[in-house]
Amino acid sequence: MASSHCNADTGLEIKTRSVEQTLIPLVTQITTLINHKEKPKKSEKTWRAIQRVGQAVSLAVGRFVAVGEAIASENEELKEEMYFACQEARQAGECIAQLTDVGSFDQPESDARATVYTDKTGMIKAARSLLSSVTKVLVLADRVVIKQIINSRSKVLATLEHLEKVSSFQEFVQIFSQFGNEMVEFAHLTGDRQNDLKDEKKKARMAAARAILEKCTMMLLTASKTCLRHPDCESARINKAGVFHRMRLALDQVIEIVTDSRSNGEHKIHPTSIYADINEFKMKVEGLRDNLHGIAKENLTTMLEIILEHTEDFTDSAYTSHEHREHILELSRLARVELEQLVAVWKQAQCLKAKEATNDMELAIIKTRQCMSELRRELQNTAVESAGELLKCYAEHIVLKALKAAGVEGDLEALAEGTSKLSEQKEQLSETSRLLRHVSGSEPLEITCLHAEETFQVIGPQIISAAQTLALHPSSKIAKENLEVFCEAWESQLNDMSILLKEINDVFEGRKGEKRAYLSLPRPGKHSANLKVVKAVKLDAEEQAKIAKLGLELRLHTSDVDAETERWEDQENEILRQAQSMSSMAYSMYLFTRGEGLLKTTQDLFHQAEIFAEEGLRLHSSLHSFSNQLEEDEKSSLLVEAERFPALCQQLQMTCRTPVHGKAATFTKVDTIIQETINMMTVLMKALSLCYKLLKKCKVDQTFMGSPHSWRGNQLQTVANGETLDGKNTDTFGVKSLERHMANMTFLESK
Repeated sequence: MASSHCNADTGLEIKTRSVEQTLIPLVTQITTLINHKEKPKKSEKTWRAIQRVGQAVSLAVGRFVAVGEAIASENEELKEEMYFACQEARQAGECIAQLTDVGSFDQPESDARATVYTDKTGMIKAARSLLSSVTKVLVLADRVVIKQIINSRSKVLATLEHLEKVSSFQEFVQIFSQFGNEMVEFAHLTGDRQNDLKDEKKKARMAAARAILEKCTMMLLTASKTCLRHPDCESARINKAGVFHRMRLALDQVIEIVTDSRSNGEHKIHPTSIYADINEFKMKVEGLRDNLHGIAKENLTTMLEIILEHTEDFTDSAYTSHEHREHILELSRLARVELEQLVAVWKQAQCLKAKEATNDMELAIIKTRQCMSELRRELQNTAVESAGELLKCYAEHIVLKALKAAGVEGDLEALAEGTSKLSEQKEQLSETSRLLRHVSGSEPLEITCLHAEETFQVIGPQIISAAQTLALHPSSKIAKENLEVFCEAWESQLNDMSILLKEINDVFEGRKGEKRAYLSLPRPGKHSANLKVVKAVKLDAEEQAKIAKLGLELRLHTSDVDAETERWEDQENEILRQAQSMSSMAYSMYLFTRGEGLLKTTQDLFHQAEIFAEEGLRLHSSLHSFSNQLEEDEKSSLLVEAERFPALCQQLQMTCRTPVHGKAATFTKVDTIIQETINMMTVLMKALSLCYKLLKKCKVDQTFMGSPHSWRGNQLQTVANGETLDGKNTDTFGVKSLERHMANMTFLESK
């Protein structure tokens, strides 16, 4: 990979996909030059091709450097480093141009000038220098992105502190409008960063932090309004303070992720999971086959005891069935027995000075591993069954309804009873989230489980304080609205947990797992100046049943697209990623037709569909970029499919933005949006399939200068009308992605 090579040269870690992918065309071109045949077949075409490569690289580097220097002039703290890296890149580019200037076809053999043919060491040195310096420019540019996020967060934090101190409703309205716009900018900056991160754990943590900020924005609005309406109410103040505190923690977490640091200078260590510990234990046991002295016996025993200690989270739980508890205890006892047997035959093998595992030892290894696999499976079944039963039990939200009723009636006795029951629910769900974390099967899912546990722990007490405020002021509309918002957040987290449970099940069954529903904060301008909450509609049971059939058709289309995307070799391809994003959004709309997922109301669906249409327009642009690299007949066939997107996207946008009144009209709008989404998914499937075939053909036809990534929409444009060896235009190493990565970094069109 480009990243590993350049990282070794510069000591700079490449943390984002955009930087890594920007380097690929350059690496491809340089590798081709270095790996040329020592005595190629001499032809005028080959001679000219070599010159074109060198000239294209040199010109591209010159334009690249010009943008880098412009960025340096605007960022004083990076100026010196950036200028130095740009100078180094320019010199390396010029050196490559000189080495590839092999003269004319009929030039005499006696010419002693150093060229790519005669000075391969010089070419390798120049190439390493170019890769090193370009990587440094890109990584320095990435710091500008980080700086933008930090500055955006500082603005949000400053306005947040101002909001917390306001004492008049009029002032609050003005400041909240500013706060909303700042949050939208921050959301899109962090959304792009989340999609760009290479580390899956960081992506999961960023997703969790952004989800908190998204949900807390509405909570902040109603909690603050309630506090302004009832300034002497202690429960209202507690409720409001909790929201502000959680938002600050989420803002801090975002900065920790993008800067790789913690505010107190210490790195937070997440607890290990049984799933990961068992995998490591099995790997160590397996390693004994080839190396009898690779690990100490005491270490294996200690590892097993740590695992069995963690199983107490399951056996001590009041929500684990008697049958599961007994089975876990029996498997734990059996694991100790099998390990003791393994240690015994292990010692015998060492006494015999065996170089590898004996037959008895092989059998003991197999039995130990099987026992641990059975234990893991039993723990998985216990956690999943417990979570499933809880979700069914709380699906009707009886306790939340009781708390709302107690608040409206001012019934303090009923409120106390509801508070007790909700606290019990909170502990059950938090404990279940911990058990799921132990068996989730991947680090990103572990982080999602931790987020779920923390959310239940925080929102539970906030619902109680909101209910207490309403009970003290039963006629207060804003207090009632505030309680509704917190109850909806609780319901939303339960739905998130059902999606999480399905993802964990997919991991158990060896499937890739369904995509998380697409999250996005409202676009600029979506914030209402009068701060009124939009009255959204939820479909009733009859309407849900009618729309379910159409939803199933949408689900089948998302499955077809997902199956098509899995065929692609380059999973970082821009067209592919846009298609996957659209499929993810379509899947969340399908979940809406089932009454599941994160889209709760028709307003949520309309907003999601509008973003879906915007992504379709971006895909249309990427398809056009690809078509420019094709032969005329191939280009025409692709454009026929690509040109179907604008009309479909615009129609869907119009449908989303058309206001409707009344239940029947709203249902018709939902029905139309789902159908139009299906139409777009049909076109998407055809376009993807065609792109896949054309890409395969491009790779077969590729020559010396071509790059499998050259046609990508986010890659670099043709430099000085550079040509491939066969005379066709192609993208070469240029400045477009640097411009995208550095100079045009508003990132307001977040994915």
